[in-house]
Order: sequence, then structure tokens, then C-alpha cells
Amino acid sequence: MEDLQSQMVGLHDLKPVLKSRYMVKGWLDREAFSVLYGESNVGKTFLALDLAMHVASGEDWHGIRVNGGNVVYIAGEGGSGINNRIEAMRLHYADMMQAMDGGDFILMKTALDLCGATDAAALCEALKDDFIDPILIIIDTLAMAFGSGDENTAKDMGAFVQNCRHIRTATGAHVMVIHHSGKDTTKGARGSGSLRGASDTEIELTRDGEVIVATQRKQRDMQVGKPFAYTLKSVFLGNDEDGDKVFSAVVLPTEAPAKRPPRLKGQALIAMQAFSDAVKDHGVTKGGEDFPTNRKCVSLEDWREACDRHSLSAGEGDSSKRTAFHKAWKGLQERGVIRVLDGFAWRVAE
Repeated sequence: MEDLQSQMVGLHDLKPVLKSRYMVKGWLDREAFSVLYGESNVGKTFLALDLAMHVASGEDWHGIRVNGGNVVYIAGEGGSGINNRIEAMRLHYADMMQAMDGGDFILMKTALDLCGATDAAALCEALKDDFIDPILIIIDTLAMAFGSGDENTAKDMGAFVQNCRHIRTATGAHVMVIHHSGKDTTKGARGSGSLRGASDTEIELTRDGEVIVATQRKQRDMQVGKPFAYTLKSVFLGNDEDGDKVFSAVVLPTEAPAKRPPRLKGQALIAMQAFSDAVKDHGVTKGGEDFPTNRKCVSLEDWREACDRHSLSAGEGDSSKRTAFHKAWKGLQERGVIRVLDGFAWRVAE
């Protein structure tokens, strides 16, 4: 019992800890565990890479202090997309990226199985090299690092969390996991709640038209700060073999945080998710004093077609689909979420 006694500290010997252990001040601590989540195609990888490159360079993250170091980014889905996103950052942040050496940021294109018994240890062994010595490890995404496990079971999620904890302990790095929202976005990240219980930080991404908002939903040891709002700026990379232009994008902060839309559930939530897609694909700026000048509008017909793709109606018939859509947009207008005029709809709040 001698070792246990060494862990006992008397009341008058307890002192406050005033020295911060931040990696990104007010957002991410060193040696912690975070989850960055949001719906599909909201741009999770863009923000994760943006954070990663600023940590790797040690440069302030859009005005927020960074205590940086080497970063390992594990891209489970692989593909050329992430190369293009990194190239877009290289062009946009030319000075910052030029100043980094080859070991500041390391990309691993591999799908791990962090529900299994071997891959966590194998990763830690691969990262033992002093040249790597990461301060941040990003796993993109949880689904691609879950092997044959079931995200909805506490047992499999517990195994995943335990392996992430092992990686943190062995490397001393902060581990960030990129994940998806559940079907009901009001309930947070997808799968077993044991993931949220284990995380030190949760960051949710939501999209309102072209504006994406990163909101801290949980901070174990820090105060929750104000949201970070941004858009994705298109960056031209070059031409493909057919002469067509190739683009990617980088994070561009907005001048002022976007207002959060009201919390929606059920059909209202589905209808607004479809609305965002419709605006993205078919949004137009309408002329005239009766229409807004600072946001895009979408026709009710384009919105209804997007609702059909999102399965707003439980019925398969055209009449059922039209009735469900009419009820949804009427309810949203009554709640002050959207406004409809002359067959076009737009968001009331930005």
C-alpha cells in the first residue's frame, strides 16, 4: 500500500493549476481526446486539416493561440481528395506551408481497426520514431477505423475508446476522431453514448446555407467558447488530362458568427436539411425589394424535389409527398424559420 499512500495529498497541499495545457487555446488541450462531428458533406475534413496545419506550423489558428508540434493525419478513406485539399492549403497558406519541414505533418492513408486487438499497438510502434513524435493524431473517420464493430453497441465503442486511450498514453498526443452525426442531429454524434462520455472535447459542425459553424458542445476542463463560423473558399489547382479545371477549397472565417437556427426535429429537420441541399444546387438571388439581398432563394419545386430525395414523406405516392412537403414548409414559415413569396423560399435568419 506504500504506492497508494504516495498518491494522497492533503487539503492544504492542493494548489490551483494556472498553467494552461492548450494546443489550440480554448478549443483543444494537449494529451486529450476530442470528437469533431457533423452531417455528411458538411466539410469536416476541411476544418480538421485546417486545424492540423496550423498546429503543425505553430501559427495562430485564425487569431487563436496555438502551442504546436508534429501532426499525424490518418485518412481512412484515402483517395486523391485529401491530396487536393492539402494542395489548396499549400497555395492559400504559401508562407506558412513553406516554412514547415517534412516531419511537421505526416499523412497516413490507411484504414485502421481500432475495435480489434492489434492495430492500436501497431500504430504506436510505427510512431515511436523521434522524428515523428506527434502532438496531434487525427483519425478520419471513426467509421473507417471501426473494423467490423457496431458503433451502436457500448462494447464495441468501449473497445474503440480504450484503443484511442492507449494511443494517447503511448504517444502523449491529443487524439481527434472525425465522426458523423446521428439521424437525429439533436442527439449529437452517431452511435453509442459511451463515445461522448469518454471525450474531453466535442465539436459539432452545422451548415446554414454557405456558412458552416463549429460549436463546442462539450469541454471537460475548459470553458465553452464562442462558435467559429466560416465558409469554404474555392481554390484552383490546375487542369486535368481533359483540360478541365480542378478545384478544392480552404477554410475562410466569416467576419461575424452566423446565428444558430432554431433546434428542429422530425419532418421539420428533414425539410431544412433538404432546403440546404436545394439552395446549394439551385439557389438564386432574386431581384426586387420584397426579396432578401444577402441570401439565396430556392423555388418550392426544387425544394420539394430535395425533400423527396430525403424521404420527407413516409408514403410513396406523389400526393403523399406533396402533402408532407406543404405541411412542412407551412409549419416552418409559421415558426419564422423560412419565408415564402411568389413560389420561392429563403431563410429568415442568417
